[in-house]
Amino acid sequence: MSGSQQIPGAIGAGILSVALIGPDESRRKEVAGALSAFPGVQVSEIAAYPADLDDLPQTLQQPHHILIVDLDSDPEYALEVVESLCSDGPSTVMVYSATADRTLVVRAMRAGAREFFALPLATTEVADALARFSLHVPGERPARKKPGRLSVFLGTKGGCGVTTLASRFAIALMQESGKKVLLIDLGLPMGDVALNLGIFAEYSTDNAFRNTARLDSSFLTSLLATHSSGLSVLAAPGEYPQSQPTTEAIDKLLALVRQTFDYVVVDAGCRLDLKDSALFDVSATIYVVTQFGVSELRNSNRIITQFFATRGRRLQIVLNRFGAQGLGFDEAQITKALTRPAQWKIPNEPAISRQIEDIASPRAQKGSALWAVLHRMARKACGLPESDDKKKSFSLWPFPKTLRETTEL
Repeated sequence: MSGSQQIPGAIGAGILSVALIGPDESRRKEVAGALSAFPGVQVSEIAAYPADLDDLPQTLQQPHHILIVDLDSDPEYALEVVESLCSDGPSTVMVYSATADRTLVVRAMRAGAREFFALPLATTEVADALARFSLHVPGERPARKKPGRLSVFLGTKGGCGVTTLASRFAIALMQESGKKVLLIDLGLPMGDVALNLGIFAEYSTDNAFRNTARLDSSFLTSLLATHSSGLSVLAAPGEYPQSQPTTEAIDKLLALVRQTFDYVVVDAGCRLDLKDSALFDVSATIYVVTQFGVSELRNSNRIITQFFATRGRRLQIVLNRFGAQGLGFDEAQITKALTRPAQWKIPNEPAISRQIEDIASPRAQKGSALWAVLHRMARKACGLPESDDKKKSFSLWPFPKTLRETTEL
């Protein structure tokens, strides 16, 4: 095709900024070449996916009208990148792939992509996509508020320590981020978050689910309890509820709290029955909590392979009570059972786990290997690097060297 192409419904005299994100140079150059046929289109190339989704702003360096992502180099992570880009601001996100099967197209659209380019790329496809873009220039509409990040702690078996880890992770997350954090107890019918934190909760999730018609920010605030650390808590009911919440009620609650809080942590107990709710939305980070034992590792394998095989980096495996005696498994066997290495290994500290009073104070956390790992988890969750000062202070804490090494990522 000769000559430069005009974009129907022209974008005006300004420059249209486009960024291509993808490790494969040949595919990236093909898309760049197709875009170069249009005057006023300024293309920049980013030759790698960000190492972490939290690194996206630094990877992009500057705002762009259109972001086009290569799906083929790492499809699962690329879809996570697409979803994160779509929720972050006004840029329009498009994707390209040489394997345009229907499932991939549907998943890309669900992640938020506006256009899907099938390679080899026809210039007319690009012209049509740019024409559709020009009808709704993103820069003319305000950026959407990004929903609060959702972290769900799911147990592979009762007694794995989900509530202890979820509640202490929420406190560490609040301390590290300095932002608003809500902890929700969905370990129904009777959860133990309030008991675990040593607080009294007058209202519970049951009040929210029985009054969905009036569920707004004001009503939500009236249902919350506050821990001494400042953590907001929506507790489970103290008595068996008369009915179970519907998926619609759970979805409405989660949508509301994610608009109100910067971070939402959920103790889901072993509630795989909620797998079709927004609790397991693709944007949520799922912390699968397990421990050493035949049934726990068997359940972990089933849960991961049947429900979260494609979750990618948003699935975090947490080995609780790591270092307990009489394990009977070596690391290779554990990794095989889990289908992947565990990202987090929580030291076995029964006294710290049972601690209720003043758990948010520096004095209570000092010297604890368990808290050391939880703070690293929290810093990772809110996009903060692990500071050298924290590494040094952790290394001085009194627990055996071999166990200390296992808590490192």
